[in-house]
Amino acid sequence: MRKRMLAVARRVLRQLMRDRRFLVLSLGAPMAAIYISKAALDSFDIPFMDVSRFVVPLAAFIVHFITYILCAIVLVRERSAQTLARMFVQGYTQPDIIGGYVLAYSTLATVQSLIVLTEFSLLFHLAYSAATLFSIYLIIWLLAVISICLGILVSNFARTEGQVFPFIPLVTVPGVFLSGLVISVDRLPGWAQALSRLTPLYYANHILQELIVPNPTLNYARLGALILYGAVVLTLATRTLRELD
Repeated sequence: MRKRMLAVARRVLRQLMRDRRFLVLSLGAPMAAIYISKAALDSFDIPFMDVSRFVVPLAAFIVHFITYILCAIVLVRERSAQTLARMFVQGYTQPDIIGGYVLAYSTLATVQSLIVLTEFSLLFHLAYSAATLFSIYLIIWLLAVISICLGILVSNFARTEGQVFPFIPLVTVPGVFLSGLVISVDRLPGWAQALSRLTPLYYANHILQELIVPNPTLNYARLGALILYGAVVLTLATRTLRELD
């Protein structure tokens, strides 16, 4: 199974290298969004505002949002082109296919997360230690991988690219308001606090908030919860992959 998974990953990587439009969107769109965010935040002349409290989680959200959308659309395109059907005919299993796609797109997420964190650090002059920056990068990267799994999961329920778009606000909008990114989760109603545990941004944001304080610590319990969340989504994406349209 490992050989077949790696074969799928190599094929997807070759395809990604040829799809320049997808590469530009994956790497260029976050950079453009970050620059616009910089201009917007600079317009808020609020004394004593800790900009890092907003920009670091914002970096994670940008990666999450763009990765989730692009992966969902691309996987639906693969289904429309009968690529998935041909792999099933050739004997590839669901774990082979999903694992290969996740490995390939995780390679792209590695570069994407590094670019995003570097641009944010330069534009907003984030003065964190190397260890803290690495921890922040790790959380953003994990969120990107989970976003890949979410995109695959959503694509399993869509036949065309147009059917993907209703799923976009269903995942991203609740994540913004239930994660604590805008409003503290403690101020939300009880039912909303319960729902917040269903979004990966909730775990990522809380970990990041503990990394950007003067004495940063990596919350391993929340990190474990984020990894477990990703494992559950990956399992669901694998189990719901259809062999036939």
